[in-house]
Amino acid sequence: MKTAAIVNPRSASGKTGKRWPRIAQQLEKRLGPVDTRFTERPAHAIDLARELIDGGYDLIIAAGGDGTVNEVANGFMRDGRPVQAKAALGVLPLGTGGDFQRTIGVPSDAGKAIEILARGRRMEVDLGRAMFQGCNGARRERAFINLVSFGMGGDVAARARNFLSPVSGSAAFLWATLASFVSYQGKHVELELDGQPVPMRSSILNIAIGNGRFHGGGMHICPLAKLDDGLLEVTVADSLGWLTLIKDLPVLYSDNVYSHPKTRHFRARRVVARSAETVRIEVDGEPLGALPLEIEIVPRACQVMVP
Repeated sequence: MKTAAIVNPRSASGKTGKRWPRIAQQLEKRLGPVDTRFTERPAHAIDLARELIDGGYDLIIAAGGDGTVNEVANGFMRDGRPVQAKAALGVLPLGTGGDFQRTIGVPSDAGKAIEILARGRRMEVDLGRAMFQGCNGARRERAFINLVSFGMGGDVAARARNFLSPVSGSAAFLWATLASFVSYQGKHVELELDGQPVPMRSSILNIAIGNGRFHGGGMHICPLAKLDDGLLEVTVADSLGWLTLIKDLPVLYSDNVYSHPKTRHFRARRVVARSAETVRIEVDGEPLGALPLEIEIVPRACQVMVP
């Protein structure tokens, strides 16, 4: 098998780069020779993945966090369409968030994750295609494998790299959530699902559009999402008072989130969101821009190694 690893040495506050020589030995012991490529700038993994796909690789391993997985997954798309690649995407979780790995059941232990790369099965998964306003005001497009959210989720993503990141990704996201809520004002948005407007009951705290189930370092925001059903799970969370948010965090982080009276969920193949206000978005945990946003599902766009 022709195998390559795309490594973000800066993930986990630089720990990945330090750990890589030992992990590379473990990989080669189990998988044979591994062609390693290190990312040097934002979006570099997209270019590297496309080069490796064109080079006929069988397995391309994303070694880093959710942002690295997102970029490698983007390499499986060209001009908004999936590349017909023989390669599978493998996840070696070495970052802080790890939300996509939770959905596919890959453990954080590097040795156990490598066993899945060696002995797991290939699963065809959907990708989402998001068009939005970039941070510089220009229109941008980005594929996502896990989840997009806007509202407080965008603000949290912007704060997620903080003093707790080297210790715990979940703790860093929780701190970012609480810190963002102190200053967050509910946003008024217009939402369309498959061309039909969704009545909004109030301003929103957050709206999540999930191909995967988790975001925010373990928040089970789209618990019914499936990676291969050709649908997006949409969770709308109305504005909450800060006392209610703190009291109900255990519910909001659990797979029982839809029991909360301030949440609603829908399914759609296409999502459109607009607002007269500035509403920031995050794409697979990365704060990349703001509304307006258009999302469509791209069925079975790539293969992923799963247990």
